[in-house]
Amino acid sequence: MDFILNGFYEAFLLLYHLDSATTSAIYNTFSTSTLSIFIATFVGLPLGFGLGYFNFRGKKTLKIICDTLLAFPTVVVGLIVYAFINAQGPLGHYGLLFSNTGVIIGQTILALPIVIALSSSVVENMNPLLRLTLKSFNLTHAQMIKTTLWELRHSLLSVIITAYSRIISEIGIAMMIGGNIKWHTRTITTAISLETNKGEFALAIALGIVLVIVALLINLALSLLKEYKS
Repeated sequence: MDFILNGFYEAFLLLYHLDSATTSAIYNTFSTSTLSIFIATFVGLPLGFGLGYFNFRGKKTLKIICDTLLAFPTVVVGLIVYAFINAQGPLGHYGLLFSNTGVIIGQTILALPIVIALSSSVVENMNPLLRLTLKSFNLTHAQMIKTTLWELRHSLLSVIITAYSRIISEIGIAMMIGGNIKWHTRTITTAISLETNKGEFALAIALGIVLVIVALLINLALSLLKEYKS
């Protein structure tokens, strides 16, 4: 028990006196995850809206594929990206392996089906009365889409936050593609794994506390959004 208590005590001291290596891992985590979610949102939100709003042949098949990809293990995503960007892969000459750019690509691929699947569900489950009300205003097709997006903005923001929470806490892609290189590609999750293996329990706890705080803030944001909608 003393081992655990001492670990937490030293962890809080480390958080109070943040060293540059820990700060670098935290910065890398937020920078790669934030850029990944921006790209995934820019690409996935229009695709998800179209999947939920329009009816077309093959829609059900696409939804099944997106729903299946929701449970895709991060290590499998990392393995697929690794196969393409390693020295022998088709994109190997770009030097993406063991770089933050490679991590961003992997995390974007991880977040994309989440954004598409959840946003399409939000649009499909929209209140039927809202759709009927909008149709009664004789809006153009473009105006209908813009108004629908505006009315669903809080739910769609919840989708983005959910996807962000998924990628900021993943370790498979960050470890396989980033390589856990100090000062360069090391993130909070890969640093926790490394420090635990090294026996640096206090530092691992300190980084774990940071990750838990991030998770709490994300859940708080989701709760506030739900209260605001209601």
